Amino acid sequence: MPAIEPESEHPGTEILTLAPDVPLLDAYSQAVVSAVERVSPSVVNVEIELRGRRGRSDHRRNGMGSGFVFTPDGLILTNSHVVSGAARIEVTLADGQRGRADLVGDDPDTDLAVLRIHASGLPSARLGDSMALRPGQVVIAIGNPFGFQTTVTAGVVSALGRSLRSRSGRLMDDIIQTDAALNPGNSGGPLVNSRGEVIGVNTAIILPAQGLCFAIPVNTAKWVAGRLIQSGRIRRGFLGIGGQNVPVPRRIARLQGLASARGVLVLSVEPGSPAERAGVRERDILVALGDHPVAGVDDLHRMLTEDRIGVRSGLKLLRELEIRTLEITPVESRAAATA
Repeated sequence: MPAIEPESEHPGTEILTLAPDVPLLDAYSQAVVSAVERVSPSVVNVEIELRGRRGRSDHRRNGMGSGFVFTPDGLILTNSHVVSGAARIEVTLADGQRGRADLVGDDPDTDLAVLRIHASGLPSARLGDSMALRPGQVVIAIGNPFGFQTTVTAGVVSALGRSLRSRSGRLMDDIIQTDAALNPGNSGGPLVNSRGEVIGVNTAIILPAQGLCFAIPVNTAKWVAGRLIQSGRIRRGFLGIGGQNVPVPRRIARLQGLASARGVLVLSVEPGSPAERAGVRERDILVALGDHPVAGVDDLHRMLTEDRIGVRSGLKLLRELEIRTLEITPVESRAAATA
């Protein structure tokens, strides 16, 4: 930072000299400025209109968030929770153009959504590789907090591989933690590296903490966006049980050769579901699906991918302290927060 040093030849006067770290600060500033100039033209303001009923009359509520164009023909990435329940979506581009957007698809389990506006030749953000991130790396968040368009904050990657609960109840893995400040309205905006590449989609803050902000990695966003563009949704497997994580007595786990001393206690079984057809009962403890141990509900969710839909698998469970293996065929999920 600038330092004041007295000038020896002229006592009583002072001159402004540059401390040795000024060139470093200039390089940092230049990196941030360059990244913002590359990405900010693609950042958009997302406004939604929610319709509901209050008493006997309809009423309207408005919401706001951020997003960014990732293809020149008008595809936009944002958060699922930004557009959830929207009756109408309007987007304002960085140059001030405003228009209606259509929802291509959304996935509450990863809190991602894709919108489309009818335009071409738009400035689009370049998507990077979130696997290349390292803790301490400089990152920049761009968004529209409280409606202040194209607001820029900068910080570092605080940690990688965090887990965060989505609004659907599923656990999101490999979340990026950063201290680049986020506020309401930043949701859906890009998290950018110093090269001007999007490496995350800003999604959440923890209140009242400061400097605890989270972003969905762009590699997850690429995969989800591709599926949403293709079919408008993400397909996941469904068994039809409600459960909770429980410990398995270590003596039983050792006796039965279980890989984990934890499992999922079945609290409910949906009528007509794959679980009911397979013979799963309340109070069973699920400990494995196929060859993979199930240590909790989140493990089970991770395993119930599109690849398991319609594929028969062995479901290993503890019933009255004895191991049973049932044959079960997952179907496509109808409700995001159940297994």
